Amino acid sequence: MDQGAPVILLVEDSPEDTEAVFRAFKKSGLINPLRHCADGDDALDYLHRRGPYAAPGAAPRPNVILLDLNMPGTDGREVLADLKQSEELKQIPVVVLTTSSDERDIEKCYKMGANSYIKKPVDLGSFMQAIQLLKDYWLQIVILPKADDTE
Repeated sequence: MDQGAPVILLVEDSPEDTEAVFRAFKKSGLINPLRHCADGDDALDYLHRRGPYAAPGAAPRPNVILLDLNMPGTDGREVLADLKQSEELKQIPVVVLTTSSDERDIEKCYKMGANSYIKKPVDLGSFMQAIQLLKDYWLQIVILPKADDTE
């Protein structure tokens, strides 16, 4: 794994959407390490390095997080709130990637500190294009904060 490449954490409960993101990134030539958590509780364990992620090196600090909102249990809103209240984690950019276009969700996410809000396109071609644009912007144009990987 290239230690210099920014780590991406995908927090997504849908196996279909997860597969589509992985495929789109691979098709776009992504070389970055891509980690996946299937729900909010797993994401919080990863980010706070608890449980299965407690061992040194088990949870490299992400440079950017792609976060679904609507998940069972701890949802994306709760993950975002936790992240942005943590001194250790609040600088990590969060891109909300969700099916919700509800104005209340959009407003709330930005108020809580989301850096971007993207509605998932319904058809696969548009979804792949959105992931390509997301990759181009967040991993090639933007200068990301260095991940603090001290454990």
